[in-house]
Amino acid sequence: MNRFRRTLLIAVPYLWLLLFFLAPFIIVVKISLSDTAIAQPPYVPVFDPALGWAGLKDFLSALDLESYVWLTQDSLYINAFLESLKIALISTSLCLLVAFPLALGIARTSPKRRPVLLMMVILPFWTSFLIRVYAWIGILRSEGFLNQFLQWTGVISEPLAIINTPVAVYVGIVYSYLPFMVLPIYATLEKMDGSLLEAAIDLGCSRTSAFWRITLPLAAPGIIAGCFLVFIPAMGEFVIPDLLGGTGTLMMGKTLWSEFFSNRDWPVASAVAIVLLLFLVVPIVAFQRMLERQQEAAR
Repeated sequence: MNRFRRTLLIAVPYLWLLLFFLAPFIIVVKISLSDTAIAQPPYVPVFDPALGWAGLKDFLSALDLESYVWLTQDSLYINAFLESLKIALISTSLCLLVAFPLALGIARTSPKRRPVLLMMVILPFWTSFLIRVYAWIGILRSEGFLNQFLQWTGVISEPLAIINTPVAVYVGIVYSYLPFMVLPIYATLEKMDGSLLEAAIDLGCSRTSAFWRITLPLAAPGIIAGCFLVFIPAMGEFVIPDLLGGTGTLMMGKTLWSEFFSNRDWPVASAVAIVLLLFLVVPIVAFQRMLERQQEAAR
């Protein structure tokens, strides 16, 4: 009976992933291997499951990776991928620089104050993501609050052009995904034994040396988890670059939307989605294998 319950508990999340991740993924792969057509839907399936093994043999003999080859030939997709990678890496680095001191400060404050500080970190999630991004338009535009405040304080004499620039995209991503970096780092630091730092200082380490030798290595799992939680959605972000970056910001999310709804080239758009997914999944699987090996070695 206990074995049946354990199997049922494990089966539920796997069934969820099967229905809402694997099945759509297979559909997208199928569309990526299809041919573009002016029809509804705007593609001609290369493989017809109704034909059974005969249809599968015909599909394998006539397998065409035209959509994937096109991605390597058109500089638009390469540039969009590289730009997305650059923005995601810079945004993740900025989130880490802001989140680590914040998480460290929350972890080292008194237990009575921690719930309030954590609530302030999570509070933006109570508002719609779209509304929060729209609010930054009002803050960053030429006649917005930020420029008015800087002019009032005398820091600048003319309004800064922030909106519709990469700077606005970085601001939007860091603001939106900062809690995803703070929470895993805080969860790691909160469990850290403070006596380790005291022992290091008693043995002659300075506070700076103790931070690099003890605090940072122990916080590494939370840092890596937070980086993944920020980097992965930032790579495929659409709303923030579209609203804050304008037409000059080229990212994979905007490219996918354009291919699906403007160009109606579903096979190429599906190929872009598959390549992006594989690029993000492979590092996660590699990191998970590395953690498993470290745990086995520790035993």
